[in-house]
Amino acid sequence: MHEIDRRRFIASGTALGIAGVAMATGIAVPPVRSEDKRIRKSLKFGMIGEGETILEKFEVVNACAFDGIEMDSPGNWDASEVRDAMLATGLVVPGVVLSTHWSKPFNHPDKQVREDAKAALEQALNDCKSLGGSSVLVVPAVVNESMPYEEAYARSKHEIGELVPLAEQLGIDIAFENVWNNFLLSPIEAARYVDEFKSQRVGWYFDIGNVVNYGYPDQWIETLGERIKKLDVKDFSRQKRNDEGLWKGFGVKIGEGDAGWERVCAALDDIRYTGWASAEVGGGGRERLAEIANRMDRVFSTLKRRP
Repeated sequence: MHEIDRRRFIASGTALGIAGVAMATGIAVPPVRSEDKRIRKSLKFGMIGEGETILEKFEVVNACAFDGIEMDSPGNWDASEVRDAMLATGLVVPGVVLSTHWSKPFNHPDKQVREDAKAALEQALNDCKSLGGSSVLVVPAVVNESMPYEEAYARSKHEIGELVPLAEQLGIDIAFENVWNNFLLSPIEAARYVDEFKSQRVGWYFDIGNVVNYGYPDQWIETLGERIKKLDVKDFSRQKRNDEGLWKGFGVKIGEGDAGWERVCAALDDIRYTGWASAEVGGGGRERLAEIANRMDRVFSTLKRRP
């Protein structure tokens, strides 16, 4: 099959799949993917609750109008099987998520743990390259009573810095994410940390929902600017946090929390962001995934389109 025929076949199959989801669930259908969209939608592989094989899971995601899927690395998957699923569906793997950064932080006091962390990042960089991706999502450090802040800053910079030459050689970004790790708690500090690596291959994977508990996503976007490589998408409710407890703040659907999506879109316009946004919320079968895709389209609907 010629490439153009293959793409048409994939597009027609996607349209039928989306229509089937809509008829079965009553969910508003996300628009069909178009090449001129500023934001390309992805989600985490672990969110896919339907399908037994990698191919079946990719087919479900493709039917829900996503453009890609992020894998964990190191992970329990076969690269050739993932590539075959990509070819069959037209989906891509925009990046991978380092799977060891919580269990083996780069600032751990045990040198062997830090060596293991670097080995895992090396594998993730190579895995990402093998799948045609462009970034590895990394939690750079974890601060707690036994791992002090200043040590976390210095150690993580040193250990991750040893992998920057490989990232540059492979053309893969190391992208730090803002998570609840008690580290890099302001956008000014986050920008400084990135800049100290002195590499265009080191940047930020900005999680919009994670920052709402202690800041404002649009302000982080304005400060981080071109350092932002990709976006993670979720929402957070300060009211639910106050009434029900800290982690209950995440118990809202995308667009129903306090992320301030119109301000987020205005900030993304200001920094001229274009690229990937990955859902990181509770997943499920195709009904749930179609709803997530539709909600992502809605919250990004005030973005300016490319000229």
